[in-house]
Amino acid sequence: MRVTDFFSIKTKKSPCFASKRHLSKKKKAYLRPQIIKIRIMKNRMKFFLFFFLACTFISAAQGPKQRLIVAQDGSGDYTSIQEAIYAIRDYTPIPITVFIKNGTYNEKVIIPTWKCDITLTGESADSTIITFGDYAGKEIVYFGDSITKMGTFRTHTMLVAGHRITLENLTIENNAGRVGQAVALHTEGDQIIVRNCRLKGNQDTLFTGDEKSHVYFENCYIDGTTDFIFGPAICWFENCQIHSKQNSYITAASTAAESPFGYVFHNCTLTAENDVNKVYLGRPWRAYAAVVFMECDLGKHIRYEGWENWRNPENEKTARYAEYHNSGEGAGIEKRVDWCRQLSKKEARKYTRENVLGGDWWQNR
Repeated sequence: MRVTDFFSIKTKKSPCFASKRHLSKKKKAYLRPQIIKIRIMKNRMKFFLFFFLACTFISAAQGPKQRLIVAQDGSGDYTSIQEAIYAIRDYTPIPITVFIKNGTYNEKVIIPTWKCDITLTGESADSTIITFGDYAGKEIVYFGDSITKMGTFRTHTMLVAGHRITLENLTIENNAGRVGQAVALHTEGDQIIVRNCRLKGNQDTLFTGDEKSHVYFENCYIDGTTDFIFGPAICWFENCQIHSKQNSYITAASTAAESPFGYVFHNCTLTAENDVNKVYLGRPWRAYAAVVFMECDLGKHIRYEGWENWRNPENEKTARYAEYHNSGEGAGIEKRVDWCRQLSKKEARKYTRENVLGGDWWQNR
């Protein structure tokens, strides 16, 4: 008998369920177990149908999981950050938060272009540490058997290529040491927020790639030796500590010629190791480098010239370096290079977060 037949049985029409007075005791005894079995099966079918519909409804209402937990001790959903990122749906229709418990995560993390709208939140900036030790001079096997140098742009500890990514309460570190170029954080995506993070390295700590991307840094600590904030992206640094570990250069911008903005440091504090006393604010990695320091506290380690031309006088004609209302022992402008501009109050008005970052998206996440 088919399952559907169970629901179509009608006692008064079926000879098996004729009136009790027309059935012998023997037939009644025979049919009773059959009737009970059919009723049990009908009830089971109803139960399973109800259970299936309930599960479908609950699943549809809840949707995909919006918060994942990474913990090295196995108490979360995943034990590695990369594993959690790969588990997120490509081009997720809803924002996803990955909460990372305290620990030192020795891994190379990549957020690819098809992973967007993700927030990585550490339990605490000092104790949630992502670290790796690649560097430009490291030899790697390339295409099977060819050995080559890794190069600067493969050395990242973390690469953020997806759009609308937020990083907060994390330490991101390249631990290779003073061995040349070694990137800690490499950004390529647009509308990136880096909030309350510690970016640690030596040469080339922070690379902000893609000349059309916008990155917002807030309440961050960034340290390094040479050119440790570099690249073509449009970035705003708000209330950050920029710490120099040796006499060298802080920025090496490569801003696109057509971009009106490059790096803007606002209300930041520039500090240095005790034995460091000759640091330039920047030098132009490309001819149209654009960097502005506004209302920042410049320590005594900043050289009186302020800026350097990368040993090319032609860069002085195109580089766009400016300062406005800075303070501190390194803020004196009397001996600044003559190709650096001191902004007027009117000129400074155009340097707002909304103008530089192309909107107020940084406020909404």
